[in-house]
Amino acid sequence: MQTKKNKTQFFCQNCGHQSPKWLGRCPSCGDWNQFAEEVVNLAATVSGAGLQFHEETLPITEIVADERERITTGIEEMDRVLGGGLVGGSAVLVGGDPGIGKTTLLLQGFHKLASRGLKVLYVTGEESARQIKLRAVRIGAASPNLLVLVEIDLDNILKQVAELNPQVVVIDSIQTVYTTNLSSAPGSVGQVRESSGRLILQAKKLNIPFFLVGHVTKDGSIAGPKVLEHMVDTVLYFETDSGHAYRIIRSIKNRFGPANEIGVFEMRDNGLVEVSNPSAFFLSERPTGAAGSVVVPSIEGTRPILIEIQSLVSPSYLGMPRRTAMGVDHNRVSLLIAVMDKICGLSLGNNDVFLNIAGGIKTDEPAIDLGIVASLASSFHSRPIDAGTAVFGEIGLTGEVRGIARMSDRVKEAARMGFNRCIIPKTTYADDTLPTGIKVVKVGNLRELFAELF
Repeated sequence: MQTKKNKTQFFCQNCGHQSPKWLGRCPSCGDWNQFAEEVVNLAATVSGAGLQFHEETLPITEIVADERERITTGIEEMDRVLGGGLVGGSAVLVGGDPGIGKTTLLLQGFHKLASRGLKVLYVTGEESARQIKLRAVRIGAASPNLLVLVEIDLDNILKQVAELNPQVVVIDSIQTVYTTNLSSAPGSVGQVRESSGRLILQAKKLNIPFFLVGHVTKDGSIAGPKVLEHMVDTVLYFETDSGHAYRIIRSIKNRFGPANEIGVFEMRDNGLVEVSNPSAFFLSERPTGAAGSVVVPSIEGTRPILIEIQSLVSPSYLGMPRRTAMGVDHNRVSLLIAVMDKICGLSLGNNDVFLNIAGGIKTDEPAIDLGIVASLASSFHSRPIDAGTAVFGEIGLTGEVRGIARMSDRVKEAARMGFNRCIIPKTTYADDTLPTGIKVVKVGNLRELFAELF
């Protein structure tokens, strides 16, 4: 009797696009040389894996749900990016560069949970139990309720979760977990999709929060199919690299709280220490009397944070002047340079332009437009901006300064940090909630801005 031959398909290792033949360039994500052949086991189907909820249909008015039923980790910055704490049955995907501190942060947070009597299961497929123990001793995470399981077989992991019934489960990492239903290697698109799907289903059925640690690719995105980020409830990214003393974790997606919320930590010998005042932290090394430096109140998630924008404009000796922007969209910087040239007559075409947000933080909100222009003009004229001045606002293509959201919160944060003047957009509506302890100057275009600064 002839056995049925398993079917093979080619999958993009970046986005999970499926093709019957090998392709050089993925038609879905555009990446090159990402297709790999994987065996599709015809005998194993999704229904055969036991992926059913077996729930009955109910009117939405009869469903019991309480938003206050959250598990706080004991780390305020971690609870902030999670939207107030852990929600039962949620799936959280944590990504970051190797050595950034993913395991350290999770061990610290779940040690606090275990110290309060909650049972935490930490499943690792990359390190031995002794390695986890040594790291836990270094950061002071030792509790009998913190259980460590070294396992990569999905069926055994699900069996241990059902027997132990923990309050929180950590999978480190999802790329090492495999299921015998598929014959492909661990870390492939099929394995990651199947394993994460069954783990997320287990989280929903048992009402247990699951943390999935994910590897990142060379471009900084989480390895594996893009559908993985759609399946989970929350996606957390470590933005900074291991070369900085601080760590910024941002919620890219959050079904139970605000997205783009950030938590700031400082890496020390005994682990990660949360930074309760990020504005003071990012401005602690700000130079005084330096041209090209300006402070902008930026909204990150639900709170305003003061960031420093630095720029360097110098004559270029190249045929094509350089344009380098770090922490902001370089296309936006090029647009603002064109507006300054056309509207204000500042000819930056023959100059190299380097712009950076000090501290390595990244932001893309339009409120930093005014700060970018002020910083470039300060460096171009070699005239420093008053150290007690903060600016924010959006700039249009005709040089007008447009209003942005939460103006009063930005001004209050600048006043709290000791700034005595804030330059804001001149909007058509009156904002009576602006604080009175700081001088507020409203500008309607770039010429008015330069008149106030210089």
